[in-house]
Amino acid sequence: MKYQGFSFNKLKIASFDFTCCEGCQLQLANRESSLTDFFELLDIRNFREISSEQHNDYDIALIEGSVSRQDEVERLEAIRRQATTLVAFGTCACFGGVNSLKNKFPLKESVTEVYPCMLIETSPIRKISEIVKVDLFIPGCPVNKEEVERIVVSLVTGSLVFLPKYPVCVECKAQINTCLFELGEICLGPITRAGCNSVCTTGKTPCLGCRGPAEEINMAAFLALVTERGLSQDDLREKMAFYNAFEGFTNYEA
Repeated sequence: MKYQGFSFNKLKIASFDFTCCEGCQLQLANRESSLTDFFELLDIRNFREISSEQHNDYDIALIEGSVSRQDEVERLEAIRRQATTLVAFGTCACFGGVNSLKNKFPLKESVTEVYPCMLIETSPIRKISEIVKVDLFIPGCPVNKEEVERIVVSLVTGSLVFLPKYPVCVECKAQINTCLFELGEICLGPITRAGCNSVCTTGKTPCLGCRGPAEEINMAAFLALVTERGLSQDDLREKMAFYNAFEGFTNYEA
C-alpha cells in the first residue's frame, strides 16, 4: 500500500487502557479532520473507543494509564508478550500521572476515603516501565494528537521517531506569551519537555510538567529563579510531584 509516496504494509495496532481516564485515547479518536487518512496507515485490532471488534494479533500496543492492581500486571505482561512495539501512551503510563498522588497515603486510607465499607483491591501506583519493557514513550496529559500521528506515521514508514529535547519555554516564547513568572506564578515550563505547543501557558495556566523533564535541564538555574522571585518552595515541590514526572528531582535543596 502507498501513503503520500511511501510504500508500506499496514501495521496492526491495539490500544489498551489501565488505571486512567481514557482521555489520551479519546484525543486520538476525536481528531476527525485527519482520522480517516490516519487509519489508512493502520489495521486497528483492538481499540475500544473506536471499534467493538477485538483481536489479539497486533504489532504495536498503545498503553494508556498506570498500574494499580495485580490483574493489571498480568494483563500488561500478556500484552507485552504479544506486541513487537509497546508504547507508554500519556503521562499516567509514562510516569504514573495524577494517580500517583495516591501513593502519598496508606492504601487502606486511600480506598476507604472513596469507597467506605467496600473491599476494593488496590496497590501502589506504578508506571508501565516498572512492570514491562517500554519501547517508546509519548508523554502528555492528554497526549498531543498531532505528535501521536507524527510518531505513528514514522513507525509505519520506518522514519526517525523523536520527541523535542528543548523545554516548553521555547514554544511559549514563540507564542509571544507573557512569562508567568512575571505574573508571580511558579511555572515548570523552563524544565519540562516541549511538544504540547505550550497550550496551558498560552491559556495563562502555569505548566505542571505533564511531559516530564526536558533533556539537559538546568535545575540549579531554575531553582535560583524561583528563589529570586520569592516564590514558595513548598508550592514548587507540590507542582513537581503532581504528575510524578519529576521523580528524582524533588529531593533538592533550595
